Amino acid sequence: MGIVLKEHISHKLTVTEDKTLFEKEREKHLFSFTDQTVEISLRTFKKERGKEYLCFKKYQIADKIINVSSDYYIGIDWLTKDKSRYIQVEPKLNNKVVESFEMVSDTDNENISEKEIEQLDEKTEEEIKTSSKEYEVNVIGMLMQIMSHSEVSKHTGNLLLIDWDDKEIEVTQKQDLLTPFLVVKFLNLLRDIVRKGLKKSYYKEQKNLSNRVKGKILVGQQIKQNIFKNRLTHTVCEYQIFGEDFLENRFLNKVFIFCTNYVENNHMYFKENNDISWLINYIRPSFEHIGSEISIQEIKNYRHNPFFKEYKEAINIGQQILKRFSYNMTKTTEEKISTPPFWIDMPKMFELYVYAQLLKDNPDLNADNFNYQFSTNGNALDFLICSDGKKIVVDAKYKLKYNYGQIHEDIRQVAGYARLNKVRNQYPQINEEIECLIIYPKPIDSDDYKNNFKLENIINTYNPIDAYHNVFKIGISLPLLKTV
Repeated sequence: MGIVLKEHISHKLTVTEDKTLFEKEREKHLFSFTDQTVEISLRTFKKERGKEYLCFKKYQIADKIINVSSDYYIGIDWLTKDKSRYIQVEPKLNNKVVESFEMVSDTDNENISEKEIEQLDEKTEEEIKTSSKEYEVNVIGMLMQIMSHSEVSKHTGNLLLIDWDDKEIEVTQKQDLLTPFLVVKFLNLLRDIVRKGLKKSYYKEQKNLSNRVKGKILVGQQIKQNIFKNRLTHTVCEYQIFGEDFLENRFLNKVFIFCTNYVENNHMYFKENNDISWLINYIRPSFEHIGSEISIQEIKNYRHNPFFKEYKEAINIGQQILKRFSYNMTKTTEEKISTPPFWIDMPKMFELYVYAQLLKDNPDLNADNFNYQFSTNGNALDFLICSDGKKIVVDAKYKLKYNYGQIHEDIRQVAGYARLNKVRNQYPQINEEIECLIIYPKPIDSDDYKNNFKLENIINTYNPIDAYHNVFKIGISLPLLKTV
């Protein structure tokens, strides 16, 4: 049994040698034999600017008490080194954290005392712990919007961490985020390939031709198929053809068949706004004349052609999907599945979701206007919007804090970006102070609500943070999963 946590939550576990107590309260205990020590297995998602980012953390509170703390990575992994327990972090946002951020950023109280801040933090922490109002973020819905823009999708390479070499974890289809994630990414890459047209190449074909010879005669097969059977007018030949029915396209078609089968048998992630039947119908005609019989060993030795960049990533994702199903079509319909440990970087995903929303709502602007990950002196701004004499420093803040001091530290950070010389010198150069904007997740459980991030609308509707000059905030609604 696993330990299931929400994002950015601490969970206390007590090590016990009492088997009965462990079986009764598995979510609170880790079992240990008398002569054993329970070891927690930590995993690093990435190392950036000398800092190590762990998927989750552990703190030894006492000799037999361990505190496990989730961060803003979601996924599933082994908790203990002996592989007896696993940890799962779900994409759930606590509404009280959002309310706390909005309340603190709206407060302009210069005379607030340290004691009042401490009391405010304690009260907020207690409200967050006792709050029952949570929103489950639809990660697949976010990914679909991200992948719908080729300019955004090219930044998705580091969103996902998979350990194919580790022991797999048995979960239900409902717990499995990895497969729909890979399927959506692959289908969108395939759409881009189909839009440009399938690659053509020379490939070999073998046929038993009648009354003619083409290419080279396959002597062994000619004897077996024709000479022994007295078919003297037929010849088994092998020759080259220039067309689309070659190795790479056959492989993509094979993975496409797996994906369509998975989508048809798993409607949970692909209904309502996430319906991707239109995408499958768009791709299918291009592969109707392509075969699907390939040797897996051949594709492992495949050499990438730099002129067809989309093929490289699509084949890489396709190999992961086939590996995920152990190259067995029947596994796409199973209720219980085994998944390798994996993690998804939600702050990065939120940045890309905001990026996709900005491009979607501002078709007259392009990527150059938004300057994603604008970097200088070791700093990286999420966005530097430059358009029509307007310049805005934007920070997409998925990791909301409820602590008073930390919230103000985040606000000061984005304000500091606007003082960088490289930011001020970026075209267009303006005389007035550069505005700063914090975009944060604000789940709105309504089918009618739609984000409007048209630049003019953002400028007219964002809310000022009163304690700071020219610093503003605006919430963006995320796609949510309806709980039945």
